[in-house]
This record gives sequence, C-alpha cells and structure tokens, in this order.
Amino acid sequence: MKIAIGADHAGYRLKDVIIPYIEALGHEVTDLGCNCEDSVDYPDYALSVCEKVLSGEADKGILICGTGIGMTIAANKVPGIRCALVHDLFSAKATREHNDSNVLAMGERVIGPGVAQEIVKIWIETEFSQGVRHQNRVNKVKDLEDRYTLHP
Repeated sequence: MKIAIGADHAGYRLKDVIIPYIEALGHEVTDLGCNCEDSVDYPDYALSVCEKVLSGEADKGILICGTGIGMTIAANKVPGIRCALVHDLFSAKATREHNDSNVLAMGERVIGPGVAQEIVKIWIETEFSQGVRHQNRVNKVKDLEDRYTLHP
C-alpha cells in the first residue's frame, strides 16, 4: 500500500517516527514534509497529502500536527477526503470499518509514539465493512459534500 504523510512543525518529530514503522510493515511512504521546527502552515501540508490520495498516487494519507485538529479541519475541506482525528485504538478501527476514512490525523502533543504506531497499524490494516448500513451512511456524507461543493 502507498501512504502519503505530512506534518507541520508541531508534528514532524512524530512523522519521522511513523515513517520507518510504516515501511517496516511493508508499505511505501511518500514524505511530503515538513522537516523542521520553523513555523509552517498546516493547511499546505494537509492539501499536499489529500491531493496524493485523490489522484491515486497514494492509497491513504496520514497527517500530523500538534493536536491533529487543524489538519483534520483542513483535510475535510477537500472534496473526496474523509479524514478522521484519532487518538485511541478503538477509533482507529471504527473509522475504517464504519466511515471508510482515507486520511488519518493525529496530534504529536496528544499521544506518544507507541500509541501512534499502534493506531497507524490498526488504521492501515482495517478494511471498510461495506455493509449496506455503513455504505449508506458514507454515501450520505458524499451527498452532503456534493450538495455544498461549488461546481463550475
């Protein structure tokens, strides 16, 4: 599986821990930055990751900032992205099974590297349930997105 990953200045250290872990699980990672403590704008990195997912260059995306909140908000403005903010193992599994999330967000200031690695493993390995109940709900989310997205 191909995973695009991006972080801002408050999340790059956790990103640098997560990348080799994902690779050790046998997946390909595209690192879209950032790689320093210099203040950067999280929406730029959220967009870069989301564009890779939407284009098919990545199967899934991971975003990391201080809390994960900003990245989640920015990512969910991109039509076609279902980004979930996750800081526990149950939510990592549920968001894949029930919501078919294609982008994961985490906060470096909220969780440690060990929990983050477990979240990533569960999130990557869990499949969407695809039952009628869950698919109908995902379709309704897509309908909302279509309804409120400006079309040229």
